Amino acid sequence: MADGDPLVAHLQGAGMSDLEAVLGHRFTKRSLLTEALTHASAAGARSNERLEFLGDRVLGLVVAKELIARFPGLDEGDLAIRLNALVRKETCARIAQATGIDRELVLAPGERQAGGAVKAAALGDACEAVIAALFLDGGLEAAERFILTAWKSDFDASTTVARDPKTELQEWAQSRGDLGRVLPAYRVVESSGPAHAPHFVVEVSVPGAGIATGEGGSKRDAERRAAETLLAQMKAGS
Repeated sequence: MADGDPLVAHLQGAGMSDLEAVLGHRFTKRSLLTEALTHASAAGARSNERLEFLGDRVLGLVVAKELIARFPGLDEGDLAIRLNALVRKETCARIAQATGIDRELVLAPGERQAGGAVKAAALGDACEAVIAALFLDGGLEAAERFILTAWKSDFDASTTVARDPKTELQEWAQSRGDLGRVLPAYRVVESSGPAHAPHFVVEVSVPGAGIATGEGGSKRDAERRAAETLLAQMKAGS
């Protein structure tokens, strides 16, 4: 996307400058930031989907590195629980809102009217895409600086992070000797929505515990919510 592109011009005002200040980086190639803020509904092939793919990996690397430094005594399992909580789509969406990324997100009018500007999937993807833009324009240092600043309170809170519900449900199922150490079974009940904003309904079942469903913008999120619901049902019935 060239800097002379009309879409780039649309985002060359004070909003982008303010966002750069929050990100802690002045872009040499601002078109990267513009692409990161462009939802698939508004630009098709010029959307932020490719950058989101990269940003997800950069975020994971930086978070993993910080967790290793903060928690030298934790094993891989406990580190993974914290990493999953820090990089999940809902966390990225909240960071997008806290940093103003949401205010600069470019959406098609129909998608905006449908609430796309507040959807966790769209906001989370944009946040990850912005991280990729920082990485490509300023290197790992620029991306890491933003992540460590924006996620600081989340890192601080990760000392007492809650357990991943899928892991908790699996461990409960495997601890039931009378069930033969079964595993929770997840099944996609429904898959709908366009490619840039999918919606999944997933069912989880465990013999002796029951069945529950969960919804989310990805199968992983829907599975996690289904596990949360089943765990809540089990605790309520105990």
